[in-house]
Amino acid sequence: MTKRQPKQLTKEQRRQAARKAAAALRESQHRKRQRTWIITIASTVVAVGALVAIALTAGHHDDKSAAASNDPNMDRSSQLLASTAHDAQGRTVDGISSSNNEQLAFHIHSHLQIYVNGKQRLVPYGVGIVPPIDVQDSNSGPFAPGGKALYWLHTHDESGIVHIESPVKRAFTLGNFFDIWGQKLSGNQVGPASGKVTAFVDGKQVSGDPAKIKLGDHQVIQLDVGKVVPPQSYTFPQGL
Repeated sequence: MTKRQPKQLTKEQRRQAARKAAAALRESQHRKRQRTWIITIASTVVAVGALVAIALTAGHHDDKSAAASNDPNMDRSSQLLASTAHDAQGRTVDGISSSNNEQLAFHIHSHLQIYVNGKQRLVPYGVGIVPPIDVQDSNSGPFAPGGKALYWLHTHDESGIVHIESPVKRAFTLGNFFDIWGQKLSGNQVGPASGKVTAFVDGKQVSGDPAKIKLGDHQVIQLDVGKVVPPQSYTFPQGL
């Protein structure tokens, strides 16, 4: 049996085959370029979306800080450690929320005094009070009874008294209070003040992270940044 010879293509048939092959190659390259462009555009859209989301989030927080700063009743005393401009502004912090009314199922008071290089710096009224803040004049200075909402930890005046008014009995720490205030607290920083931090509780020096100090009823807490000030006593007003 003789082997069948392949059919010879004419010159025109070879040209047509070459044109078809070239067209198929161009189509394949075109599809490849399209896929590349689609992937590039999609990646760009995702990246731009992420940047926009970040910008909006940052702007949202900036708007809240700006709104708090523009509150005419915000404490602006020159003796403050820090203002309430970076307060939590209503969002839940450390499992602590805010509400329109005081929560008195668990009601105690602690006192906080802060010294930076030997000079006392005040805790502002309005920590833990969502603006706009209501402020009244009193014999001892401005008093903020409330605002849009109250956190379970808050201050009404510049005395340093931290009001703990919670719907549940649980342990609260000094770190919780600073988190609501929007200020840093560690062994080398108290709000904007940095340096070695020495902590006293009821006149006795305590070691470790000051943020972990538990808030107790009629507890007197003192934080010294830099220079150590002998622990100062404090007498709570009658009725507290």
